[in-house]
Amino acid sequence: MKQYIVDAFTPEPFAGNPAAVCVMERWPSEASMMKLAMENNLSETAFIVKEESGYHLRWFTPGTEVELCGHATLASSYVILNHYEPQNDQVIFNTLSGPLTVTRRGSLYRMDFPTYDLKEIPVTDDMARAFGVQPVRAVLGLDLVCVFDNEDDVRAMTPDQALLAKLPGRIQNATAAGREADCVSRSFCPKLAIPEDPVCGSAHCQIAVYWADVLGKKTIHAYQASRRGGHLTCEVLGNGRIAISGEAALVAVGEIVAGM
Repeated sequence: MKQYIVDAFTPEPFAGNPAAVCVMERWPSEASMMKLAMENNLSETAFIVKEESGYHLRWFTPGTEVELCGHATLASSYVILNHYEPQNDQVIFNTLSGPLTVTRRGSLYRMDFPTYDLKEIPVTDDMARAFGVQPVRAVLGLDLVCVFDNEDDVRAMTPDQALLAKLPGRIQNATAAGREADCVSRSFCPKLAIPEDPVCGSAHCQIAVYWADVLGKKTIHAYQASRRGGHLTCEVLGNGRIAISGEAALVAVGEIVAGM
């Protein structure tokens, strides 16, 4: 089967967030998909099988299958709309998070994603010790979002992975208001066997909703301040949905020859 390496949320290779995308005629075993995800050692490996109504898409980290992944969905849509259905500008993926529609608009891929209810929770000493900086606010949805005083705190922090893993939420995010973007953030995922996700689309289903409410804006221009960096445009649609848009760049095309 073919495997594509695509950098998401960037127009240039070797930035943004890399994902492996495998397009298959039928499903291998879950154990085989898990082994390939571990072999790739990227934050996500996406597996796609064509169905009568679109494509079935699943995402695996090196540690587990996940219910939603933004950058690997963007990478998957890039592969389908450029290498399998170039005549189309829209693709529907059937996933653990329901049907996800991605629409190509010029160089951007616009993903229609669910949001998550956020509730404010107390800032704790454990959070400060884990991040190495005192948060000013914390909210919890699928992930933990800790808000900090300034962008420099978020960019410079070196969290303790073991302590992060003891905090609530699937992913532990740090965010602050940005100087050039509406917000900056970083996403740490020790529970998923990923120390830091370079650009996390699913986390922005919560981060962007938080900042849209704080700033009184429907569209949030977000920057993920990891070493690779990446840009996301997030439009809160209401009714539990958000549109997250970004660019993508193809890095490599290969063939998996090991038995799956």
